[in-house]
Amino acid sequence: MLNASHPDSSRGADREEIAEGPNPLGLEGVEFIEYATSKPQALGQVLETMGFKPVARHRSREVLLYRQGDINIIINAHAPDTVLSEKPMITAMALRVRDAAAAYRRALERGAWAVPARVAVMELNIPAIHGVGTSRIYFVDRHKEFSIFDVDFTPIPTVDQHPPAIAGLHFFGIVQYIGNDRTEDWTEFYSALFGFSALPPDERFGILPKGRILRSPDQSFYLQLIEPEPGVLDVEDDECLQRIGLGTPDVPATVAQLRLRGVEFVASKGPQLDSRGALTRTVMGSVMFELVHDERAQARGDDGAKPS
Repeated sequence: MLNASHPDSSRGADREEIAEGPNPLGLEGVEFIEYATSKPQALGQVLETMGFKPVARHRSREVLLYRQGDINIIINAHAPDTVLSEKPMITAMALRVRDAAAAYRRALERGAWAVPARVAVMELNIPAIHGVGTSRIYFVDRHKEFSIFDVDFTPIPTVDQHPPAIAGLHFFGIVQYIGNDRTEDWTEFYSALFGFSALPPDERFGILPKGRILRSPDQSFYLQLIEPEPGVLDVEDDECLQRIGLGTPDVPATVAQLRLRGVEFVASKGPQLDSRGALTRTVMGSVMFELVHDERAQARGDDGAKPS
């Protein structure tokens, strides 16, 4: 998986700017998840049904920022390196780090493949590496009082820039579909580059406890790696970021609120499963959300924001 001899790898004294340890990149959570689609309005309606609000537009591209609580989702209808389709694809995730440049250099030293920067005038240069499939992983260190959205986006007038989250919803994790016998490869990728660690096989969340679950080094979110069912032909070309997991302290109450907004859920097989998690029905051919019971949400407050 890793290419330790990648020609863009940085060498020199600055390699020690990030100390080795349990959180080598200074990871501090997820800044945004990006979808690409040729039907941005339709996807926007799906997100609004889930409680997200459009809060800002990109200054020069057809890109919209949706938000609720501490969750940012970008809809990109301007993706020069991606063939846009009506079926939305998760094409990027941005990781919050203490120092984006240092995190980027360390990732390259460990064998990550750099994404060439294509920055227009008055835009930020956000370093990125290649992720699964055609996706990208960005490193963002402007995510507190001053964020990347303050530079590259224009707020939509009269819209609350920090809409509260429904029932304490917050980002819990992301599910990645991988090819046959690729679990160890991807585990190495995320552990070597970012410091993720695999959970014990008996530690599970939600109602779809398949594959391997990796925990971020700052323990703020999870990645779930899922191989094809046994007997399925190799589908390595179909590796992708498949769906977003949202945490909530009370799954049944959250489901009830979202149903009132028109969200449809896959029927569960019992009340115990209802309390552990829920899965929305697929819309637009690819978009679904997984709700996961997460006690940590109780410490965030009703708006889903992180405690200070």
